[in-house]
Amino acid sequence: MTDSSTFIATLPPNDLSNKKCVVNALNAPTTVLATAKVGTVHLVGAGSGDPELLTLKALRVMQCADVVLYDSLVSEDILDMCEPTAEKIFVGKRRANHALPQEGINELLVKHALAGKTVVRLKGGDPFIFGRGGEELQEVVRHGIFFESIPGITAASAAASRAGIPLTHRDHAQSVQFVTACKKLGAPNNDYSELLDSTQTVVFYMGLHRLDEMTKGLMAAGRDSETPFAIISHASLPTQQVLIGTLKDIAEQQASANLPTPALLIMGDVVTLHGEFAEYNLGALVAPTIEASCV
Repeated sequence: MTDSSTFIATLPPNDLSNKKCVVNALNAPTTVLATAKVGTVHLVGAGSGDPELLTLKALRVMQCADVVLYDSLVSEDILDMCEPTAEKIFVGKRRANHALPQEGINELLVKHALAGKTVVRLKGGDPFIFGRGGEELQEVVRHGIFFESIPGITAASAAASRAGIPLTHRDHAQSVQFVTACKKLGAPNNDYSELLDSTQTVVFYMGLHRLDEMTKGLMAAGRDSETPFAIISHASLPTQQVLIGTLKDIAEQQASANLPTPALLIMGDVVTLHGEFAEYNLGALVAPTIEASCV
């Protein structure tokens, strides 16, 4: 993997050192300019963890932040790319372990923005895909604060791409669903009857701890037990692991393999392409000489 410092060094110099990353003044409505003393909130998707998958726009905003509120899925490499003088506040959540309740995070966003600061809310993946980004922006706009939302590569895209599992394929899947394994307040998502279409890929977020329950529920609802199934742990990172099985045996395999979180689950015929591509997939090969040959 390319050193992030090398990546940054190759970027063209920017002229943002004395500017707030609020709006482009040429396009800004007068109402925005009139509130210049109030800061702004920038909701930034940090992607899946690989710093090379961060967008250039995200990097630009991160480098002129006054305050960064970051989650547990934001890698250290990416956090190090933020403005060094910015105040960095950890507000991560992992299953039942929350550094701050959501209400506390909302209050921090509002507090720092109203103090005239450029606030970057840095989230793993994409903030609008199971990232509570919409909830946080609702609170921000209630207080009359302007915001910018910058998308990130969501875990489904990163995991599937790195593992060589296309989420759609004309011969295998004509649609894809992103599904959370848990609803609000931790309630399980048991709507299995909506996930029975064999021409559809289903991607489960935050479902590893419910794998056995979910696979049994899907089979009971009528999904074919031979449906290909993949677990992808630490998507796009050097520690990525992939486990391939079927709906009927993937839970048993995971009980032995014990792949760690964070992990993504992919169900559908497209999973069979992992094996077809594996021998030639540079993203799945741990071989520095092969990586170097692509420079």
